[in-house]
Amino acid sequence: MNKTELRRLYKQKRQELSSETIENESLAISNQLLQLPIWKHSFYHIFLSITEHKEINTDYILNILSGKDKNTVISKTDFKNLSMIHYLLLDNTVIKKNAWNIPEPVDGIEINAQKIDVVFVPLLAFDKRGHRVGYGKGFYDKFLSECKPETLKIGLSLFEAEDTIEDVHESDVLLNYCVTPNKIYSFST
Repeated sequence: MNKTELRRLYKQKRQELSSETIENESLAISNQLLQLPIWKHSFYHIFLSITEHKEINTDYILNILSGKDKNTVISKTDFKNLSMIHYLLLDNTVIKKNAWNIPEPVDGIEINAQKIDVVFVPLLAFDKRGHRVGYGKGFYDKFLSECKPETLKIGLSLFEAEDTIEDVHESDVLLNYCVTPNKIYSFST
């Protein structure tokens, strides 16, 4: 299937999930992450869940990062130029939902993308080669291309991999891993 078809299919599949299922699967994904060799780094970027889109609940991962005393980075989107500004998440960071229901920091200490060691990447679908399908605006492809080459890119998915995404582009940034409730996929990039 192509990205448009996969986007439509996986948005529908997500809508069919109950809140309880999303919570259970999110916890399972968080537990799977603990098995990855990614915890020696300092700066971890994570997205804050859009509950209206039935995304994975990243609160469990935020708790892991806090418990491991890691620097957690979150972003604010700029829809004018399809980019993101990254901020250090602190105890006093004010979070507000924007017009698209994306929880974002109001302001804070800016962090350059080059400082980020690990990025937890939101997605709708992914394939067995490490390609992903997002919402289609290109925010994450742009952001990931600004990171240093060794930055680890970890997709988080409520569903298992598709065999292949037909219409991948050269500018698509490959994942290093994708974690589902039942499996860890590792991609050689």
